[in-house]
Amino acid sequence: MMTLTSAIVIGIVMGIVFGFALEKSRVFEPGIIVGQMQMRNFIMLKVFLTAVATGAVVLAVLNGFGYVKLAPKAAMYYADIIGGLILGAGIALAGACPGTTLAQVGAGYRDALFTLVGGLFGAVAYSYAEPTLTKTFLGQSSGKLIFSQLFGIPYWAGALGLAAVLVVVLIALEAWRPWRDDMGNDVDGDLATEQRARPDLHVVPAE
Repeated sequence: MMTLTSAIVIGIVMGIVFGFALEKSRVFEPGIIVGQMQMRNFIMLKVFLTAVATGAVVLAVLNGFGYVKLAPKAAMYYADIIGGLILGAGIALAGACPGTTLAQVGAGYRDALFTLVGGLFGAVAYSYAEPTLTKTFLGQSSGKLIFSQLFGIPYWAGALGLAAVLVVVLIALEAWRPWRDDMGNDVDGDLATEQRARPDLHVVPAE
């Protein structure tokens, strides 16, 4: 049984590793994030799919050996779709997502402080609005949807299968859009940076 202290230590270590990966991948850069939302840059998608595949393998091992017990939440389609659209609009406007805001603050992006404050304010506002929202169509649930149970296979097998599919998708994405090409385009969202990274890019000045 995991103790509270060990859970905190593991959480801190995982946070440090996640933050290190965000910084090294440059996926926390506003230009990279906005570029992904505009489908011009796929570094963010690659990093997040890699995180999902890695998490699936880790959970498959931990659950397969009985170290953790999973507790899936009920599917709430209306809330997920509407919430996802609102979150996506916020990410596109702010050039940041909840997982990258702290990395931006640490890297010295002053705008990220406003994003952080706004996110905290939104979380507090939602905590007050949740009792009312759960009484509307947003609170309707369709029950728990677990794909491994739909296929009649153990969770660890389904998780490893998902990880394998994601690896294939990542290989295809990398073959289509190599990360070295995307890295120079939108690191800081500056056109001059993109021109330096792509000498073939010619911009016609406005008359």
